Amino acid sequence: MMKKIVLAGAACLMLGSVFAQNKGGLTPSILTQIKKAYDVNDPNTRAITNALTHVDAKKIAENNQFEGKLDHYFKYKVDVSGITDQKSSGRCWMFTSLNLLRPKVQKQLNVAEFEFSQNYLYFFDLLEKANLFMENVAATAAKPMDDRKVEWYFKSPIDDGGTWAGFVNLIDKYGLVPKSAMPETNSSSNTSAMGSILKTKLREDGLILRTLIASKAKPEVVESKKVELLGEIYRILALNLGEPPTEFSWRYKSKDGSISNLDTYTPISFYHKVLPDFKVGEYVMLMNDPTRPYYQLYDIENYRNAQDGINWRYINLPVEELKEIALKSIKNNEAVYGGVDVGKFLNSSDGISALENFDYEALYGVKFGMNKAQRILTGESGSSHGMAIVAVDVDSNDKPTKWQFENSWGSASGHNGYLTFTDAWFSEYMFRMVALKKFIKPEILKVLDQKATILPPWDPMF
Repeated sequence: MMKKIVLAGAACLMLGSVFAQNKGGLTPSILTQIKKAYDVNDPNTRAITNALTHVDAKKIAENNQFEGKLDHYFKYKVDVSGITDQKSSGRCWMFTSLNLLRPKVQKQLNVAEFEFSQNYLYFFDLLEKANLFMENVAATAAKPMDDRKVEWYFKSPIDDGGTWAGFVNLIDKYGLVPKSAMPETNSSSNTSAMGSILKTKLREDGLILRTLIASKAKPEVVESKKVELLGEIYRILALNLGEPPTEFSWRYKSKDGSISNLDTYTPISFYHKVLPDFKVGEYVMLMNDPTRPYYQLYDIENYRNAQDGINWRYINLPVEELKEIALKSIKNNEAVYGGVDVGKFLNSSDGISALENFDYEALYGVKFGMNKAQRILTGESGSSHGMAIVAVDVDSNDKPTKWQFENSWGSASGHNGYLTFTDAWFSEYMFRMVALKKFIKPEILKVLDQKATILPPWDPMF
């Protein structure tokens, strides 16, 4: 044993010596060794090269043996109808949150179709984010520009992204309106141009506030300047999205053909009219993050959209707990908010997400071996898209075999707007979930009483 240890130590010293001599560079001898991995004289290698240099790798890696093996039938499915379309925007979290509520409105009003105005909430989401950015800039004005927090704030002062927590912050404060009261615009459906303008303006505004605070201006002067700058942001938003209604008239046609009275609402009164029994406090944010201890409460610092709002605060659970909660919810006709790494192993034309969809190991002849925790820590995987989990299929023991998302990419995407995903894919690429308390075990809910561990906004998971 001693001899092996000595030899191993000598090998490490020799390796270190080689690295020191080469300074990590690729020398001719090292290149000769590396090139052995690709043998151009091997017929299979030449055939794969010919294919990959002319056809997309994803298409070649598509697993013929798995095609047609998965259908889109489910034993349990929530009563949903109609597919929404976020188009070229990053508002999936908002669409998903509203899609959880849409079936409740359809039932409450006895209507076949209904859609909330996403543009209305989007307007206030961006206005609140602009205010939050300015507040963060003011709070860190004494720090240098290369401070990590200051860099973080200026890197992306505003964006389309969000979570259920942000949705809660908005609807309790601003209410809801039907789509007809504030329809989509080109800028709400195609957000990149307006988003770029807002980022430029906010970075400039941030520097103005930092300079003002550095000059020892009184707090009321700084606040007055912030309000003035927010007025300019409001103008940009209103010019692009339209101005949000403070009052509107609306009526609807029920399934039996009768038409309601044309009543006048405020956004708050409409919210309570169509969702009289909805309580945001009955929902719990959950996570499957295997890099951290389970059955613990976590809070992401500043991971919100409003200065006076709540952060993304979640209970971290094993993925099997998430599955149990989702199964109970769907059996009781309640959709569940899911946050996933949507692009991984997605066959978009078939509307199927499955680990068997693509065989990159066979194509390239190399192994891909990271587990879920490793993918999170290296930035390889994380929650990139929100969708409503609306269906589950089970085996003879009532154990889930596959699930279904209601997506917000329009009815032409996936399988008529839906995505079917295997239970194994759920384990690997499902991260965030929001569900009703009544479907969560009491011992899990007790975790909410813990003092939350605060994580920085640049945590790998976020």
